[in-house]
Amino acid sequence: MASTPELEPRESMDFDVVIVGAGPAGLAAAIRLKQIDADLSVVVLEKSAEVGAHILSGNVLDPSALDALLPEWREEETPIRTPVSEDRFYLYGPQGGVRLPHVMMPKLMDNEGNFVVSLGLVCQWLAGKAEALGVEIYPGFAASELLVDENNAVIGVATGDMGITRTGEPGAQHQRGMELRGKYVFLGEGVRGSLSKRAIADYGLDTGREPQKFGIGIKELWEIAPERSKPGRVEHSFGWPLKDDTGGGSFLYHLEDNRVYVGFVTHLNYKNPYLSPFEEFQRFKTHPDVAELLHGGKRIAYGARAITEGGWQSVPRLDFPGGVLIGCSAGFVNVPRIKGAHNAMWSGMQAAEAAAEAIGDGRAHDRLTRYEEGWRASPIGRDLKTVRNVKPLWSRHGTMLGLVLGGIDMWTQSLFGFSFFGTQSHGKPDHACLEPAEKHKPIAYDKPDGKLTFDKASSVFLSNTNHEEDQPVHLHVKDAGLQHSSELAVYAGPSQRYCPAGVYEWRTEGGEETFVINGQNCVHCKTCDIKDPNQNIEWVPPQGGEGPVYQEM
Repeated sequence: MASTPELEPRESMDFDVVIVGAGPAGLAAAIRLKQIDADLSVVVLEKSAEVGAHILSGNVLDPSALDALLPEWREEETPIRTPVSEDRFYLYGPQGGVRLPHVMMPKLMDNEGNFVVSLGLVCQWLAGKAEALGVEIYPGFAASELLVDENNAVIGVATGDMGITRTGEPGAQHQRGMELRGKYVFLGEGVRGSLSKRAIADYGLDTGREPQKFGIGIKELWEIAPERSKPGRVEHSFGWPLKDDTGGGSFLYHLEDNRVYVGFVTHLNYKNPYLSPFEEFQRFKTHPDVAELLHGGKRIAYGARAITEGGWQSVPRLDFPGGVLIGCSAGFVNVPRIKGAHNAMWSGMQAAEAAAEAIGDGRAHDRLTRYEEGWRASPIGRDLKTVRNVKPLWSRHGTMLGLVLGGIDMWTQSLFGFSFFGTQSHGKPDHACLEPAEKHKPIAYDKPDGKLTFDKASSVFLSNTNHEEDQPVHLHVKDAGLQHSSELAVYAGPSQRYCPAGVYEWRTEGGEETFVINGQNCVHCKTCDIKDPNQNIEWVPPQGGEGPVYQEM
């Protein structure tokens, strides 16, 4: 039997700070580090082929953190061009809806002063700002390993090898990964990042915290008839098509040039294994109000991404020996506002200030305790504390009663600074909320019409997703037998439905059910890593540069 050839040592580069992820958190951190000390050496690794290509968000941008980071931005040419002109909230039923009076909403829900943006384009612009300050940005390099020293402190990261074949052996185009070593490492990988998962587990960062909670956000960009375009209009709804015991809601964000973002979020603590978030999104578009808006329009782009929803109670400890968690790797999304980019930027800036201070004092590879100890009293903490009970009240009492109670709680905290509910618990992690199929009935979803509603294959095509086929599958099934005995036999194969990209199938071959992974379809949403009832599927980065290539999402 031939032995696997011994790999040559990886080349190494040294920096003051290594940042994983060129999202709003990572780029804000890089910019702030250089603002504090231009001589600091800072590198940002980004797994997508270009900055912004893997960024997917609503997005109505709260500019508060950007104002603090780059006060002059409003005087420049930027991709932040569409101010919010109108806020609308709806409760939907299958044939109509009720518009909720704006006066009912706490002031924190007001979008006045915010902007409808493509967060991907904003990140591209921020990357230019960072590079102008001397930050090195390496797109197309997926960080796949934490490097630790003899004291179990993180001292850097390694990028994955390129050109590994499906058999796990180096191919003809093999290139060894790089080691990027730093005095501190910032993990800003986004939701459910693989290195962040390892750091949380290895250092017990979630000890004493509530389980992290998640949603799956699915989004399309449409070009609509000019007479229906209302640039700056922001609409949110809840209710239909989801049942009262399933959390979620929609968004419609009007941009310039007759375009609108159409999105739908399903909370991943749902119980019914037959539910498909993708199909619920397609059903949502058949609502009379939405169908009228999109009539005669053209779908331009598609994407999906998990969202952190645990908030105040679920944020893990942020510092570990040699590094920190920033942005959605930590989980700073404000669920009722459906906003997290501003808090991601605040977190990057606060981590940068702590790291710059430590490096200035001659420290390295220790804990940046200033960052961990300060965030709850910062703008991030003030933003999240007021809304901390909305998600658990919604989960416990259902959409109608839960949102009423959540609204009362936000009002009392905003006006009087206290909560009747204290701090509510989230309960079980999302994967443990799924119930056996025998407790539920299959859901009949209509076939797509190709005009308003679509299938997964055509949707993935619009995401421009690509993976080299001759490489190891980046979706790891830990125990194949468990998939048969539990995921299929007990839960009726929910992976076929919770994945918004058609990655997973159960096929009957030779009289036996076979679990098929179409890894080339993966849009890197991480839902499988979150929702698999046995935590038997693990998402890891594929070769650098692969995955979706989102356009203006």
